[in-house]
Amino acid sequence: MASGGASAVLVPAAASPPAAAALSVMAAALPVIAAVLAVCASALAGLSQASALPPDLAARFYGFFLLQYPLFTFALIYALARIVAMAATGTASLPRRIAGALAGAALLLALGLYPTFGGLVLRAGFATGGMTFLTYQPMNAAFAIGAAASAFVFGSALAVSRILIGGGASAPSWGRRLAIGLFRCGTGFLALWFAFAVIGQAHPAGFGPWPRRAMSAGEAGMGMSLVLAAFLPHAILVWLALRDRSRRKKPDTLSVAD
Repeated sequence: MASGGASAVLVPAAASPPAAAALSVMAAALPVIAAVLAVCASALAGLSQASALPPDLAARFYGFFLLQYPLFTFALIYALARIVAMAATGTASLPRRIAGALAGAALLLALGLYPTFGGLVLRAGFATGGMTFLTYQPMNAAFAIGAAASAFVFGSALAVSRILIGGGASAPSWGRRLAIGLFRCGTGFLALWFAFAVIGQAHPAGFGPWPRRAMSAGEAGMGMSLVLAAFLPHAILVWLALRDRSRRKKPDTLSVAD
């Protein structure tokens, strides 16, 4: 109550909570949807190793890692869409978000495609898992360690993209900010570790010989299911982080006296 009998009315100036909640769900879900739809589009287009590509591009794209880990193709699409979603929901200036997204996408593609398909992401996993197996460890342990190495490199590209894009809501203290950052890095790594373990089992799960030949309808359905199962946990973590960020943002208010 204001002095002199005048009451104060607080008028929120921020977006309504339902709109913020819907934006959080969309930003978390769209990259998964993009990756799943990319599998469907590849099947409908009949893409395979027989598809015409420039010789230099075909030599860099088709090879051991694509044949062994075909679903990594759609992991890259998920990550690119995730970077776009980061830029779209960030609160930094528009030039910084655009520059950060472009730099993050370039880093991701370099780590995932240079010098050939798989890049450092799959090579790190293959080398680490292979060395583990050569030390007489069980195959399952070697596969898990290799998947962890790939997830670490892949997740690092996403983390650097987040930093470059900026605009995340900050915790009130450095200690809490550090704790939240470490927690999210840890849970995000575990989610991506799970994702790489799932996509690494595409062939044993019955995905088929793609890209040696075009996907059948059944193989496309299996690929879509595996991609969805792989990246859904990470998408849920992103949604929880965006929801927490929107809750920690206090809506701006204006005081109006009667």
